[in-house]
Amino acid sequence: MLVTSTPAEVKGVRFMVMSGEKAGGGNGNGSVAGAVEEERAGVSASTQVPASALARASAPAQAPAQAQAPTQARVSLRERKKQLTYRAISDAAVAMFLERGFDKVSVAEVAAAADISKPTLFRYFPAKEDLALHRFADREDEAARVVGGRAPGASPLEALRRHFLAGLDRRDPATGLCDAPQVLAFHRLLYGTPSLVARLYAYQGRSEAGLARALGGGVTARLAAGQVIAVLRILAEENWRRIDAGESADRVYAGAVQAAEEAFVQLRSGLEPEGRG
Repeated sequence: MLVTSTPAEVKGVRFMVMSGEKAGGGNGNGSVAGAVEEERAGVSASTQVPASALARASAPAQAPAQAQAPTQARVSLRERKKQLTYRAISDAAVAMFLERGFDKVSVAEVAAAADISKPTLFRYFPAKEDLALHRFADREDEAARVVGGRAPGASPLEALRRHFLAGLDRRDPATGLCDAPQVLAFHRLLYGTPSLVARLYAYQGRSEAGLARALGGGVTARLAAGQVIAVLRILAEENWRRIDAGESADRVYAGAVQAAEEAFVQLRSGLEPEGRG
């Protein structure tokens, strides 16, 4: 699974922000320290990721909307402040990683650039790799959400197929079909750094587990989820490989659609046609 992004500016280096929002705190000065201060002023500095759509869907029924509105507003503000802080710190880190290389930038330097202490940084990001990859957490439950929110009558596989094809059509970097220079720079950083690749597999493992739960759990669901996540990863990597070799996203598009269609046919029919001994 690849990063999905929109451009942002940090210290003159352009890179990608998954959420589509610019980094910076709500205090108006755009500093990481400001974002941390605002979060602390309003809520506790918990590092827990907000509940996924699947968790919310399985939660007990809530009280009437009118009575719940103030609480919902506070939760939304808390989560927004928390995510702004995560992004601001990570944006500062990724800018430095792109400029100098992941292994040549220390955590202490990131903390100094973000104007926060190392203990504060580690409260948000337990490992250095998470500074570059934490936004993959935003998409860990994407396949599960697609399955859980599919249209009536649509199979899980068909919902995932349509979702991936739609991503190709809009050049979503998560499909690998994006030739924006900032996306390519980030992907080269990612795939050129063994520790980041290793960490990425942990995120993908959680995506697989979430999809398995959405498919009902059990060994059969786990096997299906493993195949689906592997297919999505391989399709995205192949698209990125071709673009990194110099092809444009528009040139790769037709082949990417064909490969995706063939991959989902294979998922649907299995590795061998029925009747083959």
